[in-house]
Amino acid sequence: MTRRSILAGASAFLVPQSAKADSRFSVPPEDARHERTFMQWPVSRKVYRDKVFLRMTQRCIAKIANTISDFEPVVMLVDKAHHPAARRLLSEIVDLWDIPTEDLWCRDAGPLFATNGHELAVHNLNFNGWGRKQVHRADGRIAERVAERLGLRLVDSGVVGEAGGVESDGHGTLMAHESSWVNPNRNRLSRDVIETRLLAAFGAQEMLWAPGIWGEDITDYHIDSLARFVAPGHVLIQLPNNPDPSDIWQTVPYETHDILAATRGVNGNLVKLTVIPDPLKRRVKSPDFVASYANYYVCNGAVIAAQFGDARADRFAADTLADLHPGRSVVTLNVDPLGELGGGIHCATQQQPKLA
Repeated sequence: MTRRSILAGASAFLVPQSAKADSRFSVPPEDARHERTFMQWPVSRKVYRDKVFLRMTQRCIAKIANTISDFEPVVMLVDKAHHPAARRLLSEIVDLWDIPTEDLWCRDAGPLFATNGHELAVHNLNFNGWGRKQVHRADGRIAERVAERLGLRLVDSGVVGEAGGVESDGHGTLMAHESSWVNPNRNRLSRDVIETRLLAAFGAQEMLWAPGIWGEDITDYHIDSLARFVAPGHVLIQLPNNPDPSDIWQTVPYETHDILAATRGVNGNLVKLTVIPDPLKRRVKSPDFVASYANYYVCNGAVIAAQFGDARADRFAADTLADLHPGRSVVTLNVDPLGELGGGIHCATQQQPKLA
């Protein structure tokens, strides 16, 4: 089972009506100061039928958590029954919170924090297992339970989706693939309504859309494995080398690139694009493997990114990230189990902004 596998039994989800988010609240840029990083401990045998691979995945998540904990506090969300096993792999400075989980994808199931500069709220994107493709009895309640533990207001965004499916510059602009949002497995709403509600949830003013890919992977092509804002009006995008015109996973990234390249931001200037290439010689050869350098995480003082065994491409990606995030250490990790699942480091993390 990989995240590019479609599980049987997907069903549509009609989003409930909800109050609008407070317009004074917005989601800060990822490179703003963090209070802590949240992560989730993978445990579900319905998701991980191979217990050896589950153990490998847990070790991978522990490695990421332990690395981030060198730069900022980390909270691992995990049912108390699994605390002893998790503690054996985690640094003693990683906190364990008794919040049940099934899978590891905290970017999608975890809390989306917004702030007005003085207080925080959790804006709930109503995670439904990527369109009811995966069990989410516990993961679907994580945002609610974190908000309750922190004593924060939980605000219903009025849409169903995942934070990994929308990229924010933290200064008023969002970008996303339509396939992750304008999709009956999440929302039976028009794109205009979804856009309005996403802008309200993030406290943003402008939305950049590209079509994406429907129904070929579990996320319906999340934007955060392809393109990331590094500054307002500046996007890092990863593109295949010599794309095969018969392979949508190689042609659609160029479609997104070309749409962004022709787009003018709120300042009237064309979006600036920095391109990094896919690795050519990676350790894992499976065609379902997601080798995303773009799926990195910015924490206090560092950028935590993946490396895939292609020395030249790995070095180019790390150097590019260092140039784009000056003053931060770039730490690269072998996180191949996440790539086999179709995700990366950014997918596994969610930041809590630090209040002034």
